[in-house]
Parts: sequence; C-alpha cells; structure tokens
Amino acid sequence: MSGKLKVLLTTEGTYPFHQGGVSMWCDILVQNLKDIDYTVYSVIMNPFVTQKFKLPENTNLIKVPLWGTEEPSEHLDTPFSLIYLKKSRTTPADIRERFVPLFTEMVEEIIAEKKDPHKFANTLLELHQYFEEYEYKVSFKSEITWKQFKEIILKKVNSDPKLKHPDVFGLIQSLGWIYRFMNILNTPVPRVDVSHATAAAFCGIPCVLAKKKYDTPFMLTEHGVYLREQYLSMSKRNLSSYLNTFLIRLIHSITSLNFTFADQVSPVCYYNKRWETRFGVPEEKIKVIYNGIDKNVFTEAKDVHNINPTVVSVARIDPIKDIKTLIKAADKVKKNIPNVKFIIYGSVSVPEYYEECLDLVEKLDLKDTFIFAGHTNNMAAAYQSGDVFVLSSISEAFPYSVVEAMMVGKPVVATDVGGVREALGNTGILVTPQEPEELASALTRFLKDKNLRRSMGQDARERALNHFTLYDVLEQHIKSYLNLLILSDKKSTVARTDQVSIDTFSQQKTKQQLYSERAFLLKDQGFDRKAIEQFRLAIQEAPDDPAVPVYLSEISKAYNRLGEYHLAFNELDKMQSFINLNKQNNHMKPA
Repeated sequence: MSGKLKVLLTTEGTYPFHQGGVSMWCDILVQNLKDIDYTVYSVIMNPFVTQKFKLPENTNLIKVPLWGTEEPSEHLDTPFSLIYLKKSRTTPADIRERFVPLFTEMVEEIIAEKKDPHKFANTLLELHQYFEEYEYKVSFKSEITWKQFKEIILKKVNSDPKLKHPDVFGLIQSLGWIYRFMNILNTPVPRVDVSHATAAAFCGIPCVLAKKKYDTPFMLTEHGVYLREQYLSMSKRNLSSYLNTFLIRLIHSITSLNFTFADQVSPVCYYNKRWETRFGVPEEKIKVIYNGIDKNVFTEAKDVHNINPTVVSVARIDPIKDIKTLIKAADKVKKNIPNVKFIIYGSVSVPEYYEECLDLVEKLDLKDTFIFAGHTNNMAAAYQSGDVFVLSSISEAFPYSVVEAMMVGKPVVATDVGGVREALGNTGILVTPQEPEELASALTRFLKDKNLRRSMGQDARERALNHFTLYDVLEQHIKSYLNLLILSDKKSTVARTDQVSIDTFSQQKTKQQLYSERAFLLKDQGFDRKAIEQFRLAIQEAPDDPAVPVYLSEISKAYNRLGEYHLAFNELDKMQSFINLNKQNNHMKPA
C-alpha cells in the first residue's frame, strides 16, 4: 500500500487512446490528482490504436480490446501455459453443466424488456469467476452454446412480438456481440479503494464486478447520456429489426446495471440529471460536477486584428457535431461578409462524413472560406486566433470547447443542446440545432459588432472563472472519492480495527465523513485555520484510514497558503511517515 488512494478509472473508446472532451477530462484527473494512484482500465475497439496521452509513472494501464484479436486472452498477462491448461480443462461437460446455465441467465436478461440489474450482476460475477478457471473462447464457440442460444432466442421471439424473427446472420451477429463485449468478464479486476466509470456503458462492468467481489464503492460520471446517444446512433445503422431490438436491449441492460450499482452518479450538467432521474436514478445518488478548465493555460486572448473576420470551431468531424449545418451557415454569412473565414480544428472520426462535408464545401464554392485545419496541440491558440467561436452540434453533454472559448474571452454562438445553456448563461448566443439561417444570423451579428464581441467575451470569461475552473473539478472529485471511501464498510478496513466493534467503526466513519466534508468546505471558502482543525478531527477519528495522507497533504497546503512554511513541512513529514509505516507493515505481513 502506497498510502495514496487507489482508483480504478474505466473508459470506453476514449482515454488514453483517443482525443476528445472525455479524454481531456480523464487526463486532467490523472495528471493533477497527485494523491491518487490511478489504474486506467480502457475498453478499446482493437489492439492497434495509438495511445494519444502519456500516463504518469504511477498509473497502471489495462487494455481490453473488443475486436481485432484471434484469442480473447491476447490482452492479458497470463502465461501461455496457464491459458493452455484452461483450454484443456474446459470440457463439453463443464460447458453444459457450468457455463450454459449462466450463459442462459445472461442472454435472457439481455433480451428481456423489463430489466433485473441485481440478477444480471450476480450472473456476470459468476461468469467472471467461471472464466478464472475455464477458457472463454472454448466456452462461447462450443456447439452446445450455439444450440442453446438459438433455442433461447427463438423461444423469446414466439412470446415477444417486439423481438422480430431473426435470420441466420442475425443470430450469428447477436451472439458475436455478446462474445466480443463480454470479454470484459474474462479480464481480472484489480482491488482498489474506489472505482470510477466514465460512462454508463460496458466500461462500468468492471466497476460492478469490483463492488460485488470486494465491496468497492462505485462512482459513475456521465458526460453524455449513453443510452440516449445509442438511440440516436441506431437511426444511422442499417440493422434488421431483430438486431436493432437486440442491441438496444443489450445496451439498456448495461445502462441499468451501471445506474443501479453506482454509489454516486455525477453528470457533468443538470441537463443530464433530468435524463438520469427519468431512468430511475434516486435523487440522493446524483451529484453534478461541471467540467473545469485550467485558467493558466486558457489565458485571456489579446485583441486580434484579423484581415479576414474569422469564425473558429473546435470539433471532431463527426455527424453528431453537424458540420454540414455549419457549412451551410458559412455560405449564408459569406453573402453578407464576403471575406469571412471559417476554421475548424479537429480530427476526422468518421471519414465518410468528412467526404460528404468536403463535397458540400465544393458544391457551395467555399474552398477558400471553409478550412479544415485538423487536430491541433495548441488549443488555447486556436481559440485565441478567432473573432467568434461556434459550436453546431446536435447533441452534447457539457462541452469543453464552449467553456474553453469562454475562458479565453471569446464570444460564443452555440446550439441549444445538452448542458450548453448551463455553460453559457447569458454570455453568448444560443441557436436552434440544424437551423443554418439562425446560426448564420447570430454569427453575422457578432462579426459586425466589435464592441458586442468584446463585452460578451469579457462576460464569458468572468463566468468561466467563477464556475468552471480546474481547481473546482479537482476538489469535487477528491471529495467524492473520500466520501465514497469513508461511507463504504469494507471488510479489509474493518479488519484493521481489530477489537473495535462494527458499530463503533461505523460511528467513527460517520464522524470522519462529517469532519472531512466540513474541512473541504471551509478550505473552499478560504478559512484555512478552521479547515485545519476539521482535518485534524477527521484524522483523530480514524488514524489508520487510507485517507489520512490526503488530509495531511491538505493541512500542509493550508499552512503553505498561510505562509507558515515550517508547519507545512512538518505535515509533509507526517504524511511520509504514515506512508513508510504502511509499507513496513505490509512487508512484515505473512505471505
């Protein structure tokens, strides 16, 4: 034990292999929360993607590719000899007697219209334990399993009119989805203090397993609304009726699982909260934590003197960002301001859509007006270079791009989707999605009025500084981790209390939580001395708790802010002594 909190951060199709808002948010936590030892558990499409973010030295990385592998154990560190032994012991009898009953429960839950997350979680845990002993591929690819799957589906089709009769391809495809997605069950789950999923998606499965296996508290952050986003994407897939229903029910099962077992659900805006309560998440579980921006990176822009009035957007080239509507708006703006420039910074995530955008640019004769600049590593400079920032998305959560533009002091025109209204307040112009005329009118208004641009930009920066700073997001997360850890009645922690009764332990934890919450609130308000008193009381309540180094670190920082540097160093010495003592105790424990 390092003395630091250990957090399992699970991602899906994002950090650290892809750019984007979710990845940026992950990197902010991993790079800046120095009192946390993160393990990043990344669910990725295939093993060949390039890592885009460099992780700190103390951060472990678990990669779980869903496609692109011949063997489902390729991503594991398991020696070949052990995998071979697993294969040799996975007999038809074991598959029939041990795997098929669990497989049946899983499939029946997936295709059920009404969900039972608790039963589903128990089944997934038992399958996870089964795959610790038996081989994944042999179990799934067995003729016994295939026959059972066909029987389950055809029986359900006869009793459920919403689930249409599948063809052979549909049966193979749907079983293939389960085989690929559930390889997560074939992956070990590390023991940590807190698990943290970045979406109510398949990446939440290891967090549920950790909770079932180790009673690990589970925090869920929702950047978008995963189930809603999947519904939107369904319309663009040419799936059969059977596959469409099967896939959405599979995703619904996973979403319900996440919402049921998460101890804290933290949407990045109140817009998402409305969706979560609609999906049955209790109000007391939900704690909104807005995205935060580093004001030292996204500094206030100096007045720009562009020869061409310039509109900047930072967005990946993807249908969800609705670049086509922005291109149509650019055409209309150009009619009023002939020398206008539109510059889009962002990588291409959907090549087919990018080609469609290029064709539209050429059709409207905008090649010299509308510029795709690609990904940039200097985001602040990109925002600062424009006169106006624009976002044309048809769906968003709480977009970093809007808050970053606000932080550098740029006026913003954005579609009224997701949490954009919460970000902007009255410091920008909101427009209806997919309305190029309205978007063009708002952009033209800003481009023709320098004083309006300046005043709105200043208001936007002031709002960002008051509500959306990096400091705020880091503080909210460290407090959330600590509160979850304090509230959890983990057996390993109870064991360390030796003769202290569970009732006494629970009372101690309740007091410790109260003191720590007070301390962080007092610190947030600038009352450092009172905060120090509360941190010390929290330590006294549970002097062996894993959170103690965090409290000592906060006391040291408080003394540092007060200018009492010798006392600050004393607290750092105490923190190091606590860490060293834990290491020594661990070494002395029998194997």
